Amino acid sequence: MGLERLIVKGAEEHNLKKVDIDIPRDKLIVITGLSGSGKSSLAFDTIYAEGQRRYVESLSAYARQFLGQMEKPKVEYIEGLSPAISIDQKTTSRNPRSTVGTVTEIHDYLRLLYARVGIPHCPICGKEIKSQTVDEIVDQVLELPERTKIQILAPIVRGRKGEHERTFLQAQRDGFVRARVDGETILLEEAEKLDKNFKHDIEIIVDRLVVKDGIRERLADSVETALEYAEGLVMIDQIDGEITTYSEKFACPEHNISLEEMSPRMFSFNSPYGACDNCDGLGVKKEFDPDLILDKEKSIADGGIIPWASSSSRYYPALLEAMAEEYDFSLETKIENLDDQILEKLLYGDNKKITFPYTNRYGKTRDHTTRFKGITGYLTERMDKSDSPGTHKRMERYMNEIPCHVCHGQRLKPEVLAVTVGGISIAKFSSFTIKEAHEFIAGVELDDRRTKIGKEILKEVRERLRFLLDVGLDYLSLDRSAGTLSGGEAQRIRLATQIGSGLMGVLYILDEPSIGLHQRDNNRLISTLEHIRDLGNTVIVVEHDEDTIRSADYIIDMGPGAGKHGGEIVAEGSLADIIEEERSLTGQYLSGKKKIQVPADRYPAGEKWLSIKGARQHNLKSIDVDFPLGTFTCVTGVSGSGKSTLINNTLKRKMMRELHDSTLHPGEHDEVQGMDQIDKVINIDQSPIGRTPRSNAVTYTKVFNYIRDVFASTPEAKQRGYEIGRFSFNVKGGRCEACKGQGIEEIEMHFLPDVYVPCDVCNGKRYNRETLEIKYKGKTIADVLDMTVEEAVEFFENIEPIRRRLQTLYDVGLGYIRLGQPATTFSGGEAQRIKISKELGKRSTGETLYLLDEPTTGLHFADIKKLLEVLHRLREDGNTVIVIEHNLDVIKSADYLIDLGPEGGEKGGEVVATGTPEEVAQNENSYTGKFLKEVL
Repeated sequence: MGLERLIVKGAEEHNLKKVDIDIPRDKLIVITGLSGSGKSSLAFDTIYAEGQRRYVESLSAYARQFLGQMEKPKVEYIEGLSPAISIDQKTTSRNPRSTVGTVTEIHDYLRLLYARVGIPHCPICGKEIKSQTVDEIVDQVLELPERTKIQILAPIVRGRKGEHERTFLQAQRDGFVRARVDGETILLEEAEKLDKNFKHDIEIIVDRLVVKDGIRERLADSVETALEYAEGLVMIDQIDGEITTYSEKFACPEHNISLEEMSPRMFSFNSPYGACDNCDGLGVKKEFDPDLILDKEKSIADGGIIPWASSSSRYYPALLEAMAEEYDFSLETKIENLDDQILEKLLYGDNKKITFPYTNRYGKTRDHTTRFKGITGYLTERMDKSDSPGTHKRMERYMNEIPCHVCHGQRLKPEVLAVTVGGISIAKFSSFTIKEAHEFIAGVELDDRRTKIGKEILKEVRERLRFLLDVGLDYLSLDRSAGTLSGGEAQRIRLATQIGSGLMGVLYILDEPSIGLHQRDNNRLISTLEHIRDLGNTVIVVEHDEDTIRSADYIIDMGPGAGKHGGEIVAEGSLADIIEEERSLTGQYLSGKKKIQVPADRYPAGEKWLSIKGARQHNLKSIDVDFPLGTFTCVTGVSGSGKSTLINNTLKRKMMRELHDSTLHPGEHDEVQGMDQIDKVINIDQSPIGRTPRSNAVTYTKVFNYIRDVFASTPEAKQRGYEIGRFSFNVKGGRCEACKGQGIEEIEMHFLPDVYVPCDVCNGKRYNRETLEIKYKGKTIADVLDMTVEEAVEFFENIEPIRRRLQTLYDVGLGYIRLGQPATTFSGGEAQRIKISKELGKRSTGETLYLLDEPTTGLHFADIKKLLEVLHRLREDGNTVIVIEHNLDVIKSADYLIDLGPEGGEKGGEVVATGTPEEVAQNENSYTGKFLKEVL
């Protein structure tokens, strides 16, 4: 029986109340329930933690010290446990070097492919580069027509300035008689100094021959001598005919560029062998941004170089005049009309020596010689030399993370980018979406030899791309930075990687993989989960998505409430069993007894609008988008259609820059109109509210200041002279110094898990004895931190600033959290709602713009109902709420919709439909409209 079921007995982790459950194995199981009801505590903190711990325990003590120890979860026992793999939302790499390609290992296979079957080209002239042996060169020479007169030349100087006197002397010593200098044949003993101001070509004449039978041996010796003398190059000059250059290295015979033997590390932007030297393989660099330095509608004479426009320096104007003369352009020409090459030299310099008359501040004029470093070079120099924070801050206004101007954002060295497979470079391949890459690999044509070598590698790449297509990620490009992926996308990438591993007999635990997925793509995700199950694995999914719940083989519904009111199993079994159970809130929503009603009336779009014109970042197609102010607007569209680019990268950054002096650069667009009608922007995302256990909900929402004030105002505290700081556990004075106000002590156990025990001085209360003698309504400050929000609302009902702020925490569905609960224990959804409550607790100005990205993550149907009430409250105060969302209950409750699409990636980025939900539902071209029709 143990093999057929996973048995959990007496689970008490977090808020679980001695939970006993038998879970069928090799099935798709969904755990659902209210936010905070104990779903993650059961799935991740109990089942997964125990599976992981048992695996680590089975290793040697030596190996265990590197893996970190896992604490035993609070559970009596678990039987029938398989090796467990968890795929949650928090584990994407934020490293700028991680991309979709590197995370999925596709990039590793591509590097191998390009190293083994790539064709190198010269990055300057684009000609194919081949390496040839002496025999191959001799064979090609002997194919020339009989009686052809040839010279074998060793090119030792190519396009280099100098007198080259020593070069001629050395060649003479080495036994050579003649050379060719700049096309003229001379005797070495008569060679004179060359003009050092001009570039020269010098080839030593190694031998002269006539093509005929019997010369192979002499020809081979001469070719070998020339190759050795000219470091791998030889020129065959057909007298009165053409000259051919051969190379025994991967080198361009025309340009002095050679490749080392091609190896996979050459194609890695994380290796010094392949990474672009300017940006170290990041593709971007914080540099002076030409768009911020130049006012292209002005000429240079009119102050078009913004940092220098108000400068009183006479140096730069004189320098620019000399540049204009040198390169033959006018300082009166508008910058936008200057030639691109001139602009490139002006911005980045060309290190050319330039002499110009310069009058210093004392009125003395003299000739000044310098190498021109370019505008960005002079600005960088000024910033490096200055210690003034003011100068740095002023200069940073002109800086931005921009694509590296050497590799143009492609991360690799020019010679690496010139290697192609099927006619495209590895960087070009990486810029394809997964769908385009899959199509390219399917149709790539190689010659017989390369097909044989590359067959297995291509198969691996093709399979990995197919798994990514199956989880609905066709729109992502392989060079997309891993840090920009949503939680759902990152999870689905890891899911695809797991399918690729083909394991069976494993327990997979997933946390809401449907986040960020449009209803249209849901079926593909569910098929993937079923595919993993059918391989012979048990799949446990913590999920609120209705389609996924309905597709499960077995459902576990946690509840009945959240926090201390949850932690029990309300219902378990098939879909029918859940619907029949009267206590199950999930069942009531699934059966339709309870539902989120369509609002009776919507706020109509008025006269005031916020408009983005010409948005064209990433895949946006120069679109104009209008948001009605004072309403609740939802931005919808399939995954990858451009929602985040439009809202997070363009609108949010532009508004933050204008209203809050942010240094983040907005995505490309023409302008944003209507910003004068907004007084502040508040972005409410799912990032953690604190990185340390010292941060909690009341410190974040600033309620704790008022609570400390209450304790400092008690007669006893005043009598003792205690100020508000006395009641902080972060500073010396009132806190327990044994544990520094943490309440717990970490005891290092080396080969066993580190143990966290309550501090034995303060018994986990965080404060010293004197501070805890101060009481308000019979409770100490430690007792208050241990209360839930629900209890605290009642306790502080007479103190308006505290009650109002705690009430908003309760209103957003967080009545169950403890006031002192560490911020590190909150889920993404809880963190987002704490942020919303912080904003709700402030006095509204009625002119605030609230931006939210998928606020329903981690929320049950009943929680979504509460969230909508809160969003409607913000709107009723006259504010504007813009939400990116896939959840149909939220979409149908909005006043106005903007649907992007029609597809993801390159086929997206357009406005498909706008209007009320009813209007969008009637639009035949909108996928969102199609699903919306069913719920309205």
